[in-house]
Amino acid sequence: MTPPAPAEAEDNPVSAPNRGRRSFRLSSTMDSVGEVETAADQLAVEAGLDEDQRFHIAMAVREAAINAVLHGNEYDPARQIEVSLENTGNDLRITIADEGRGFDPSKVPDPLKQENLLRGTGRGIFLIRSLMDEVHFRQLHPGTELTLVKHLAPAAGKT
Repeated sequence: MTPPAPAEAEDNPVSAPNRGRRSFRLSSTMDSVGEVETAADQLAVEAGLDEDQRFHIAMAVREAAINAVLHGNEYDPARQIEVSLENTGNDLRITIADEGRGFDPSKVPDPLKQENLLRGTGRGIFLIRSLMDEVHFRQLHPGTELTLVKHLAPAAGKT
C-alpha cells in the first residue's frame, strides 16, 4: 500500500502523485505556463516516454498554455486557465481551457502559405498539430478548450 502523499503535493500540481487524472487552475501568467509545461513533462516521464517524445509534448503544451494565457485570457491574471493531465494507459491527454472570447481554429492562417511566411500568426497551432497525435478544440462560451493527445505505444509483447 502506498503511503499518502505529503500535504504540499496536494497544493502543488506539478509534484502531485500520478493517480489517474490531475486537474488544477492557475492564473494567466507566464509562471503558470512554466508550471503547466513542467506538469506535462512529469506526466510524460511517468509514462516512460523518451527524451524526444517528452520534448514534443512539452513544446506543444507550452504553446497551448501560452495561447490560453496570452490570446485567450489576454494576459489578465484575474482570469484563469484550467488544466487537466491524464494517462489513460493508451494515451496522454492534456487539456487546457481559458476564459476568453474564443476563436475559430479553422480561420487561423496557414503559416506555410507563401503570403503568411513572414506573419507571426498561426505558428503555435501549426506546431501543436505537428507535435501531437490529435488536437481537439472546443468552444466553451466563454473560452476555448484545447485537448492534446499523444498515443502511447503498446508495451513489448502486448497487442
